[in-house]
Amino acid sequence: MSAARDCAFDILQKMEREQAYSTVALHSYFSKKELSHQDIQLATALVFGVTERKITLDFFLSKHLSQPIKKLKPQVLTVLRIGAYQLLYMDKIPHSAAVNEAVKSVKKNGCAFAAGLVNAVLRKVAQYGVQYPQTENSVYDLSIRYSCPEWLVEHYITSYGLQNAEQILASAQGENHLYVRVNTVKTNTYVLQKLLLADGIECEPVSGIQDALILKNTGDLSKCRHFSDGLFHVQDYSSQLCCEILDCQPDDFFVDCCAAPGGKSFTSAYKMGNRGRIVACDVHPFKTDMISENAKRLGIDCLETVCSDAVYLRNTIRNADRVLCDVPCSGLGVIGRKPEIRYKNRDEIDRLPALQYDILSNCSQMVKNGGVLVYSTCTLNPAENEDICRRFLSEHSDFTAEKLSDTDFLTVLPDGDKDGFFIAKMKRCAEVSP
Repeated sequence: MSAARDCAFDILQKMEREQAYSTVALHSYFSKKELSHQDIQLATALVFGVTERKITLDFFLSKHLSQPIKKLKPQVLTVLRIGAYQLLYMDKIPHSAAVNEAVKSVKKNGCAFAAGLVNAVLRKVAQYGVQYPQTENSVYDLSIRYSCPEWLVEHYITSYGLQNAEQILASAQGENHLYVRVNTVKTNTYVLQKLLLADGIECEPVSGIQDALILKNTGDLSKCRHFSDGLFHVQDYSSQLCCEILDCQPDDFFVDCCAAPGGKSFTSAYKMGNRGRIVACDVHPFKTDMISENAKRLGIDCLETVCSDAVYLRNTIRNADRVLCDVPCSGLGVIGRKPEIRYKNRDEIDRLPALQYDILSNCSQMVKNGGVLVYSTCTLNPAENEDICRRFLSEHSDFTAEKLSDTDFLTVLPDGDKDGFFIAKMKRCAEVSP
């Protein structure tokens, strides 16, 4: 178990120094180190858990520190966070083991002078346990309970109401199950379900979406032979719902404008029966290469990749039956899967709508008369969602909104394992003369 804690310490330090993403840092570390399956599981749980609950952990630690938490050496703070997370949120780890391992870790990482402090603070944390604040300030209380900056809590409340805001925040904590899309080019849901169950992977069909499965106890799916054989790809419920609304048909010409990592292109290829033409685009060559490699694994022949931006695409592609703009966004709907997103700089988020609108406007020119344009994001932010689409429709009279669940646009709030998501479906008609 010490190896797992050492791994978690190294990765969390790297994330603090380099603003690295947790998933990328974990994958990079595991590819270079030989760790047991048990150590990988514990290290992953510690990295995600500490990142997810950083504000909460610092709140509990600060109660037992005589100095401001920001004055601690980074190595000491990381050790304290790892120890506190085990004490407060991991029932199967004895308190004595969590404290003792933390003391060893702080010594091992050049901060032996802080061993007494680490021992004393963590013992106090264990003694008092989890006691969330209950004040008259609901924004502050929710910020501490769910480890989100106060500005983000306030944003969710203002945009979606207090009850929905707490649902969003609560859904972003704890382990999520995994959704996958069955590759109907190679198999069917019944056969894949039997194969996965035979390998000890719990799975069941998803209500409301055909050819989707929800998986439990998966382990490392990249090592699953059925994944390697291209019988499925990983795709969240909300992204699969987006593909249902896009509704590609056999022999369609479909353009996926911001396609990486490629999931919506792959699902659309299945729905098209691997017939027609899909152009999957991204501005980064390594991402289009990744899409091509996965398409090959999945046996998809109707897909081609283009490394390009939206301006080039609008000048070279015309008369597409369906165009998808799943634009770069703040990701405020997926903070459960990508916990570091909650700590983003607000100014960085505020700059996104201009780019998003530009991409949507440019890519709309590729849609044929009678064709479909879908705009989607994995964020919960009206400025990146409804406001973009309303502006687009007001300035592009040749497009009309298609009703989704009796509204012009669909917002999926996180619920259990589902990502927060926004979808708008628009149809191009003959341009209206002024």
